Amino acid sequence: MIAHDVRVHPSAARLPREDQLAWKIAEVATGGGPVGPEVAAMVACRIVDNAAVALASANRAPVAAARAMALAHPRAGGASLFGLGDVRVDAEWAAWANATAVRELDYHDTFLAADYAHPGDSIAPLLAVAEQTGRGGAALTRAIAVAYEIHVALVKAICLHAWKKDHVAHLAPATVAGIGALLDLPTPVVFQAVNQAVHLAFSTRQSRKGEISSWKAFVPGFSGKLAIEAVDRAMRGEASPAPIYEGEDSVIAWMLGGRDQRYTVHLPAPGEAPRGILETYTKAHSAEYQAQALIDAARELGGRVDLSRAAEVVVRTSHHTHYVIGTGANDPQKMDPDATRETLDHSIMYILAVALEDRAWHHERSYTPERAHRPSTVALWHRIRTVEDPEWTRRYHATDPAERAFGGRIEIRLDDGTVVAAERAVADAHPNGAAPWAWPDYVGKFRALTDGMIDPGEAERFVGLAGRVPALTPEQVRCLNPVLRPGTIATPQQGRGIFDWQGS
Repeated sequence: MIAHDVRVHPSAARLPREDQLAWKIAEVATGGGPVGPEVAAMVACRIVDNAAVALASANRAPVAAARAMALAHPRAGGASLFGLGDVRVDAEWAAWANATAVRELDYHDTFLAADYAHPGDSIAPLLAVAEQTGRGGAALTRAIAVAYEIHVALVKAICLHAWKKDHVAHLAPATVAGIGALLDLPTPVVFQAVNQAVHLAFSTRQSRKGEISSWKAFVPGFSGKLAIEAVDRAMRGEASPAPIYEGEDSVIAWMLGGRDQRYTVHLPAPGEAPRGILETYTKAHSAEYQAQALIDAARELGGRVDLSRAAEVVVRTSHHTHYVIGTGANDPQKMDPDATRETLDHSIMYILAVALEDRAWHHERSYTPERAHRPSTVALWHRIRTVEDPEWTRRYHATDPAERAFGGRIEIRLDDGTVVAAERAVADAHPNGAAPWAWPDYVGKFRALTDGMIDPGEAERFVGLAGRVPALTPEQVRCLNPVLRPGTIATPQQGRGIFDWQGS
């Protein structure tokens, strides 16, 4: 790996483009070593993971809205939509709809370091472009590996949350890099597309604060659509704002830490194979990742104590967990039984109350209004608070992956003063957890989430293709999308938009 110093330079310095971070990102996209078998196998796992959660969300309102928007842009020879077989739309609209479907349940992969990320959000736009441009499985595998590599590198180096910026700012350039690798574009073209994507991708953290709306699910679709359009424009010879990271009026200068801020971004050396995907991890539970280990601990703890006797529940955890999904966020919505699903899956207080009582977590049943209003749950929920613990914060930011921890310690103080506790450093499904996930676990998740929605033969066909993705032909890549049984998609469109307009 090469360490790149990234800081603001005065315009008079005329920073050469070869010294700009956007160029270094583009060089990774257009060079690098071959994808190794371990990385290719994990790419296959994440393709299956994305399909599982996307199909499970097919009838949810945000997914239906995104799909309706995409269906208004048909294109012969375009890209497919999750579940719909031969229906084809423009690639950027397939990215919009499919990435929204993947993100809706908050149930796919994650990477946590200086900032937060869902690197799997780049797969839908990459697959859409591969379908429309006739790329084979080897190119798609490399594209996904490159996108993960860039995303992981940026998340390790540049904290967006500290400046209240949303993590789409790292997703967009990572997706552009993946598209550049997919299409084997020249470095200058990818450079210009990265510049445009970064310039337009910065948005506020309000999308994950307070009363969280469905926009959280649409963000990856927006990013994928933006990335595709940025690459298309750059391929036509158009330039974009630069230096986008290092300029006097750049994102570092005004969106992040300011003109005195310095970041060190580690990227692969020339010829070095991408491996970043191996540092990422998926979810066994449909909730914000920093709740995963605590759900596992709560499932164990709930069977050891009479919860009706709980006087207080204290969660000792990291700064990020306390301030993002804990009581440190100071969001009253996180304690409200009438809050949106998006808000509840960012409330560790709600999540723990349900997980402690049910000793389980379910992507639908755990979020129903009836479940959120259960009197015993509300009472327990309001007795839970989080506390930042410096040791958990230190481990959260540890540079050694073996030491990194995203969990905490749950302490239940009973009415007689007795304290019953349990803790998890990482989720059971994490690579360092009690039961690290491998290919059979991803396939099991796919089968569980799509049970009754897809014919067994179709499930076997899809899993078989995904399991050998580097060897797929362009035509097989165009079929790398499982088809739902007729009538499975039943959500009526809520309202009509400009794209449905048929005239006065």
